[in-house]
Amino acid sequence: MGSELDFGRRAEGKWYEISRRNARSVQTTVGWIFWDPGAVARYEAWGLDKVLAMPLGYIASRGAPLAPAGADTMIAAFGTISAVGIRLTFDLLKSPDAFREFWDMREEAIEEGLRRYAPGIVDPLCEMGPALWSVVDRLPLLGRPLFAATLSMPRPQSPLLSGWHAVNLLREWRGDTHWALVAAAGLTSSEASILHNEWLRYQDDWLSKSRGHTEDDIDEGWESLTRKGLATDRRVLPEGLRLRQRIEDLTDDRTVLPWQLLGERAAHEFAERFEPPCELLLSRVDETAGVQFQPASRVRARYEDGQD
Repeated sequence: MGSELDFGRRAEGKWYEISRRNARSVQTTVGWIFWDPGAVARYEAWGLDKVLAMPLGYIASRGAPLAPAGADTMIAAFGTISAVGIRLTFDLLKSPDAFREFWDMREEAIEEGLRRYAPGIVDPLCEMGPALWSVVDRLPLLGRPLFAATLSMPRPQSPLLSGWHAVNLLREWRGDTHWALVAAAGLTSSEASILHNEWLRYQDDWLSKSRGHTEDDIDEGWESLTRKGLATDRRVLPEGLRLRQRIEDLTDDRTVLPWQLLGERAAHEFAERFEPPCELLLSRVDETAGVQFQPASRVRARYEDGQD
């Protein structure tokens, strides 16, 4: 039997569409830094191997708020990111203080990179930052560990970095919500990566490999999806694609609250002001990582039954 999610859609149509639309700009405002050469160069200068600087630097900088809780907690919060990579990061960095160094290095690269590659985002972040923080401070913590841990970090004095962190917290709140839905569907990390890869129409387990899953992890994921009736012969069946689309729809539905708290007018203002510079940041991802990376920033059609 396949997994099902039957929570229903509750948000009014306009809020669902606002949530769905603004999710792209939230993701893009934050996600470009994961592959930014300025950040990666700092991680290398700290001492990470050139090959490992990007993936482990990402884990270290994003995971710094959770570092005191240990590798298992970070694995639980990071969804489909490789457990092997997270454990290796802990082995190399040794202490939460070292994770905090990566957080600080990322701060420098964020401010530098935004001003250089998407200067049009500077004013929106500075001007809308206080209103976004007002929203962040009212969001519920329940079931959202990465959001809660990140919220406890010191707030930057720089208006630009402060606005960026408010957006980052919206991203982490959405991410925690998404992974709660994945868990409610009974999916493992490997299964979720495989379903996502097929839903995106990517080939050859690309997404799983890009997130550090081993061949054994991927094989196990395919086998378990097959047992659940969601795949056969390393091909996801319509039932699996319907489940993945359902998770996406529910994620958009369950993350309307920040935009409702912000207000309809300001939520539309966010879309109008952030989308143009975010296209530049997405182009930056294309250059530094590739056109398949950061799929949450890409426009994609919904999966419909009967679709090839």
